[in-house]
Amino acid sequence: MKTAGIFSFKGASLIALLATSAISALGFLWPFLISEKQGHPQWIFLLATPCALLLLMISASNKELDSKSIALLAVLSALIAALRPMGTGAVGIEPMWFVLILAARVFGASFGFLLGTISMFLSALLTGGLGPWVAYQSFAAGWIGLGVALIPKGLRGKSEVFALALYGVAAAGFFGIAMDLQFWPWTLGSDTQLSYVAGAALSTNFSHFISYHFLSAMAWDIPRAIFTASLIVMTAKPVLHTLRRAHTRAAFMTPIEFIERVKA
Repeated sequence: MKTAGIFSFKGASLIALLATSAISALGFLWPFLISEKQGHPQWIFLLATPCALLLLMISASNKELDSKSIALLAVLSALIAALRPMGTGAVGIEPMWFVLILAARVFGASFGFLLGTISMFLSALLTGGLGPWVAYQSFAAGWIGLGVALIPKGLRGKSEVFALALYGVAAAGFFGIAMDLQFWPWTLGSDTQLSYVAGAALSTNFSHFISYHFLSAMAWDIPRAIFTASLIVMTAKPVLHTLRRAHTRAAFMTPIEFIERVKA
């Protein structure tokens, strides 16, 4: 028996997803939105994103997930959290994205969003890397899981693997840009040619950020993209087959029925 979907955002949870994603997006993009010096409003966005993540997880937890779905989410989250530090973050080598992307492909984009946010948060707990940045990382990973919905469902075989690998490259670049957006206003101070300038024109700050990103992150984003795409190409066929078999045989979200057998 195959289930149509393990989890999907709809109704109140969909509204929560859209609202909290919008808040988190503002947390990434505020350097381009504040045109005047307004008493350090960036602190509002810095604190708003963790609050948005908390609200979203509370909302999602109210949806019905059966024991098998929760167990699957826990196992995959633990696997991704364990894989992430294996590369020690060196030059962007993070062997976690291929599992997230392939799992989201099989179990759906909504499940991929939950898997991305939970696994990133769990990884921070395991490595002791807790801080305000975890919420930004969690939303970025969740959006990567959600973005798998852009790949047509009907693709199979080599075309599917190619599309997934291409998405892995885009996801690696997106994560690098998102993390740079988070750190850029805080890390350079205010007296460099690439610094965020409070009150400056949008074009000025955008130019500074693009220069900062390409000068500092390409050594990370390109290896991450190559590594993620390579892992997807090498593992997609057996991993997708295994996950799809589990999706079919486990009958997620199907009520358990107990049948009484009468002895003759």
